Amino acid sequence: MARRRWRQVSTSALTPVFVRLKLSLLRNGLRQSSGRRAAYISSVVVTLLFAALQLIGLIALRGNDHAASVVVLLTGVLALGWAVMPLFFPSGDETLDPTRLVMLPLRPRPLVSALLAASLVGIGPLFTLCLAVGSAFAVAHGTTAVVVSVIAVPLTLLVCVALARAVAAANIRLLTSRKGRDLAVLSGLVIAVGIQIVNFGAQRLGDAGGLSALDPVTAVVRWLPPASAIGAVDSVSEGSYAAAAAQLTLSVLALALLLGSWQRSLTKLMTTPDGSTLAAASEPTRKESASGFHRLLPEGRTGTVMQRSLRYVWRDPKTKAAWVTALAIGLIVPLFNALQGTGSIYFACFAAGMLGIQMYNQFGQDTSAFWMVALTISSTKDAYTELRARALALLVITLPYTALVTVLTASLLGNWKALPEVLGLSFALLGAMLATGAVASARFPYSIPQDSAYKNVAPGQGGLAWISIFGGMISAAVLCAPVITLTILLHAASGQSATWVLLPVGAAYGLLIGWAGVRLAAPRTANRLPEILAAVSKG
Repeated sequence: MARRRWRQVSTSALTPVFVRLKLSLLRNGLRQSSGRRAAYISSVVVTLLFAALQLIGLIALRGNDHAASVVVLLTGVLALGWAVMPLFFPSGDETLDPTRLVMLPLRPRPLVSALLAASLVGIGPLFTLCLAVGSAFAVAHGTTAVVVSVIAVPLTLLVCVALARAVAAANIRLLTSRKGRDLAVLSGLVIAVGIQIVNFGAQRLGDAGGLSALDPVTAVVRWLPPASAIGAVDSVSEGSYAAAAAQLTLSVLALALLLGSWQRSLTKLMTTPDGSTLAAASEPTRKESASGFHRLLPEGRTGTVMQRSLRYVWRDPKTKAAWVTALAIGLIVPLFNALQGTGSIYFACFAAGMLGIQMYNQFGQDTSAFWMVALTISSTKDAYTELRARALALLVITLPYTALVTVLTASLLGNWKALPEVLGLSFALLGAMLATGAVASARFPYSIPQDSAYKNVAPGQGGLAWISIFGGMISAAVLCAPVITLTILLHAASGQSATWVLLPVGAAYGLLIGWAGVRLAAPRTANRLPEILAAVSKG
């Protein structure tokens, strides 16, 4: 009896411990540096501002004939985002990584409750709660509907969080597994295609009669959890109490199934060895010889760094998944828009933008192994050679890919006259992103944990990662202003008769600005090696 009481007390005390652990990790991460604290606070402010604007927009929908269609579909898209975002975008912390808890004497069932409570602490759940409250307010009419919304809103939030954690736990070893590498790449492609389907669906609303075009889709989605919980509020407002009860029941059952799946995944993780490690240990090692492609690379440090970077792209699961996703989205956006008949050849510049992002956080991609690279950097010249070689490795892929996407887009649209200028703009954008990426890699490095399949940034560095990427992208757009201005002037002065000059001008400008960015980042890299090493080794 005493043993049973001790177990019950331990279980009840587990949840507040994990919540305090989550808050401690967040607080300690913010104490690392003032720059990281400022980046995190900025990201929080931007997220909350966007959530507030969304909440106001949803409240303004109240009374609209198609408000139910909008909020139900919004909830469905939000749940889809919760399912896929933790796997491929910066998020998470140690409290959400069950592999760190396998050596502790914890049972899966109370562990699920504690982890679920810890998962509710953060900006993501707060953002979701704001959208759920706004969605329920938009369709709740009458006292009974308000009462149902009190149940539906937290139920929606719990289903979203449980969905994310169940998917994450089921795929915790996916990206670090040799057998799961191809599946991870396929997941990136599925996400890229899914995002574009949503995008093109939104573009079609105006051509299909406005919001009324959403009604047929809503009729199906309103029965899919957690959108069914918000659909229940609308059903009660319409007087359909039986339908509302069924919809709430579906969401409750979905929550129970997700928690059960999560618990089974935790049990498996905590009782079975890592199969990927066993498989890797059983495989015989092979001595690899330099391929014909690698023999084409320059001699010395430049060729060595380029070969190392290209091997990361092909072998490292996270790097490979990021590259495949970028390649897929960079191709899908311009081609799908062209096939829809609503595209422009200028959408081909999106390919250069997606691949240019890969230049950001170059040292974080090395993780803790960066110390071996740091030992070889003793001067600004060494840092310049290192950064230049990494940029050249990216250009090996990005230059032909950008040209291919631009040619395909021009062929689908039949706009061959604009091909030279779009290529010039793409090359200028690519050079600008290489420049800002080099500077951001030296100024805002962050760690990419390798022991977690669903985290791409260490705890406390999420805001730093977002500020680094989006700040660099905005800076790259500003750096391209001269080429964009020249394009506008040429069109205004002589139409398209002289726009061919943008191809050499854009290529030369991209080369110049990329070289300048690498030169600017080199001394900062050489002088900040200890700080960079500490930042990228955090995870």
